[in-house]
Amino acid sequence: MNSETIDLPVRRLGLAEEGDAALIRSIAIEAPVSVEVGGIGYAVMMATPADLEDYAVGFALNEGLVETAGQIGRVDAHAIEGGWALRIWLPPERNRIAIDRARKRVSESSCGLCGIENIEEVLRPLPAVTARIATDREAIAAALAALPDHQPLGRATGAVHAAAFCSPAGDIRLVREDVGRHNALDKLVGAMARADIDPATGFILLSARCSYELVEKTVRAGCPMLVTISAPTSLAAERAAAAGLTLVALARPDAALIVGDPHGMIA
Repeated sequence: MNSETIDLPVRRLGLAEEGDAALIRSIAIEAPVSVEVGGIGYAVMMATPADLEDYAVGFALNEGLVETAGQIGRVDAHAIEGGWALRIWLPPERNRIAIDRARKRVSESSCGLCGIENIEEVLRPLPAVTARIATDREAIAAALAALPDHQPLGRATGAVHAAAFCSPAGDIRLVREDVGRHNALDKLVGAMARADIDPATGFILLSARCSYELVEKTVRAGCPMLVTISAPTSLAAERAAAAGLTLVALARPDAALIVGDPHGMIA
């Protein structure tokens, strides 16, 4: 079963140009994914139900439920009535952390605020970025130019985000796609952990608006540089600066905006 798209009959309506037509359009699947940790319901996320094992690993890492992918005992993904169940099994000491978070949970969303109860916790200090790479504008341009070739779901539907890990030279090493930009990044982080790719050795490229949660996920992954094709929010810029993350936004074929490069990594 294809867990990424469905074919939907649609009717093209000519506006600036003539040409009404009956078409079959590939539509990206968005489905509820119930995340369970140690048999306890933890979150319900709206996501593209593909690469769910990668998503589970990245989600557990970014939520702080584990410190390394090796601490995850097992991941099970199953289609259920109305959606999907993603079950993550942890050793007892890590499971206690998940249970505590689940008890405090006040919202269910993909925005990075799951289980957070107050503003002070949202704005808690991030770990400092210690990794360094040497890159340049040519590398950023090369990664941007190559990204569409690594977005099969995006080309088919025009409705999903991509998160890519790139070498300092701009070579794309790994990509994951999802209807949610946060989910795409979680999937990428999980896929890198499973492939034993160190986030400290390159930069992340996102086909999305740069919100503060994406900055935080990048920092917590240990990656020194984030590039996004759209603009940052004020909090994203502030949090990146505080953590020492190099942040490049509005990255387009003709130009990009260096929001912050505190360690001079971009030549």
